[in-house]
Amino acid sequence: MNPIRKTVLIPLPSLDFDPSEVAVSWRILTSRGHQVVFATPDGKVAEADPLMLSGEGLDAWGWIPLLKKIKLLGLALRANTAARADYAALAGDSAFQAPLAYAELDVARYDGLLLPGGHRARGMLAYLESQPLQDFTGAFFESGKPVAAICHGVVLAARSRSPRSGKSALHGRKTTALTWKLERSAWNLMKFCGRFWDPAYYRTYGEQVGEAAGYRGVQAEVTRALAQPGDFIDIAAGAPNHFRKSSGLFRDSADDSRPAFVVQDGNYVSARWPGDVHRFAAAFSLLLEDGLPACGPPDRRPPDRRPR
Repeated sequence: MNPIRKTVLIPLPSLDFDPSEVAVSWRILTSRGHQVVFATPDGKVAEADPLMLSGEGLDAWGWIPLLKKIKLLGLALRANTAARADYAALAGDSAFQAPLAYAELDVARYDGLLLPGGHRARGMLAYLESQPLQDFTGAFFESGKPVAAICHGVVLAARSRSPRSGKSALHGRKTTALTWKLERSAWNLMKFCGRFWDPAYYRTYGEQVGEAAGYRGVQAEVTRALAQPGDFIDIAAGAPNHFRKSSGLFRDSADDSRPAFVVQDGNYVSARWPGDVHRFAAAFSLLLEDGLPACGPPDRRPPDRRPR
């Protein structure tokens, strides 16, 4: 058991957060002895994206009441067995069942901040567009305390402003996030092979008339908030395990970090999608405990130290 107990805040939308990014992070942090506190827009208990838990409704026949129980794509795209088990445990956690409201948050009360993602616009907009949460996040970055963001959580970080400079909290930092390659692949999969009646399921924001493809994607929005485009870090060509890391076909686990890609810049840790979450949460836990960077140069890899 880790003797350095820290209090970590995980803000959530009321609906549709990614269950893997939240539950696996919660399990790794609490297994290290840290306390995890949750917040939602109104202080009511949050609900994960049900499609990511069941897989029902992700196949082309998912709109048909009886046939939706038959899952092919759904089995591959939903949270895996370990993540679903973590979510079942999380659902019974007393802190998860008693979240704070965004308006109640006070930077001084927390040692770390973890911003998870999700993509379904129905629920995620209240999280990504909350001014109180953006103000809190900007102030938390300014405090110098550790912050972690994954997937669309990096969009929230990018939209949050430094109280002193007025610039994005990510301005001058290096980060990764959901790449356009991964986002576009999931979008195309829904359009052509899966949820064709709701093809934008994997797109939180769609492009407007006259905008280039991907302009409203996570990578493009985050990059626009950075000091320079090169501060968005993706997997270098020829990097070890490049296909495992970049294809979207593999997810990391407690025993296999090869598919994961994590970037750390000082007290800030970022990752792309649920396939990175074990290494992401472990790197953040080490940062909380050590107070020192846990990763080296890009791909900013943390040492292979498992949660004890």
